Amino acid sequence: MKKSLIALSSLLMLGGTASAQKVAFEEYDLANGLHVILHNDPSAPVVITSVMYHVGAKDEQPDRTGFAHFFEHLLFEGTENIKRGEWFKIVTSNGGVNNANTTDDRTYYYEVFPSNNLKLGLWMESERMLHPVINQIGVDTQNEVVKEEKRKSYDNRPYGQIFQEVKKGLFKNHPYRWTTIGSMAHLDAAKLEEFQAFNKKFYIPNNAVLIVAGDISNPTETKQWIEQYFGSVPKGTPITRQTYTEEPITQTIKASFEDANIQKPMMIAAYRTPSMKTRDARVLDFISSILSDGKSSRLYKKVVDDKKMALEAGAFCNSQEDFGSYIIYGLPQGNYTNADILKEVDEEIVKLQTELISAKELEKLKNKYDSDFVDSNSSVEGIAGNLASFYLLYGDVNLINTEIEMYHSITPEEIREVAKKYLNPNQRLVLDYLPAKDKADNK
Repeated sequence: MKKSLIALSSLLMLGGTASAQKVAFEEYDLANGLHVILHNDPSAPVVITSVMYHVGAKDEQPDRTGFAHFFEHLLFEGTENIKRGEWFKIVTSNGGVNNANTTDDRTYYYEVFPSNNLKLGLWMESERMLHPVINQIGVDTQNEVVKEEKRKSYDNRPYGQIFQEVKKGLFKNHPYRWTTIGSMAHLDAAKLEEFQAFNKKFYIPNNAVLIVAGDISNPTETKQWIEQYFGSVPKGTPITRQTYTEEPITQTIKASFEDANIQKPMMIAAYRTPSMKTRDARVLDFISSILSDGKSSRLYKKVVDDKKMALEAGAFCNSQEDFGSYIIYGLPQGNYTNADILKEVDEEIVKLQTELISAKELEKLKNKYDSDFVDSNSSVEGIAGNLASFYLLYGDVNLINTEIEMYHSITPEEIREVAKKYLNPNQRLVLDYLPAKDKADNK
């Protein structure tokens, strides 16, 4: 079986050519509201069947956080026709791989099979949607799995609480204020009926998109199978989503957090930014690259290489459907402090706000994003994920082909103006992420 998985991985790497060719696709709706997108790429005999549901951590209640991520695990427990514990065995015994992931905005499941098992992949995802078995033994089992994941990835991991603390600082009303993994106490307190109700509300065809990408040798037959397996899934009650507003941040929010798993403090400056669907969000991507993409970037070169003030420094955009966050960080070394690193960060931001970047620097940025664009569409897995996200979260599937044009059109003047608009000291959270006092005292 290991040999078949290795062979499949190799085929996935070959499943898309590293070129910026247009991604062709076909899309349509079933009567129950399920949106279907097909992408045919016969260059390798593999196919992915994936379903993205428009449900994430932001769709939870404040006293029941962690449900969406919990369902990422729970919906592998089994169905009326797939016995408990058999899901992964079926996939691997048929030469496939599968996985799932959850964000604040959506949940994504997929299987990758040799293309002669396309029908199997469609049946399995339809089973997850139509016949999931949600019982107490499954809930109890996955509760322990999620607790172990939280201990490993958050509680006991150095710097594992950063996102939790940034979210709490930047968001007061929006559900983005809690982490995707949620609260274990909330999951412990939830009754079986609450999990069943969550499934009935969100894991429905009219809240999802089905992607079939790869070697679709017979599109007509594929559509027949899709109708056969998914057409009978009942349409769910349309979901009414709440709109959340956040008051503008008008003065620096100062916070600190002690982490028993670290020995070095970290400086974090975080800014609330607009939806990933906006042009400004793409400009902020450019700004992030200017400051911290690689060792030649401005911030890294200044505080790590030249001044030797920090062990590490960087910045990134956490783009999301409703809002985003722009996070800059640094690990001071020697006698330097978080405040020293923040001062250097502010100086670099002021330069972006007052000076235009050079034509050479802009060209370098565009080349980088061209490369990223090609890489993101270089496998059937990447294409499937992009098609799903652009449909479900952005509302425009063809962004898979055209978003790069938006990056190409960004100007130095826009970069300067967006830096002025969002990256000001009175609009941010400054978080001192520190070693726990008792640990620091024992150093």
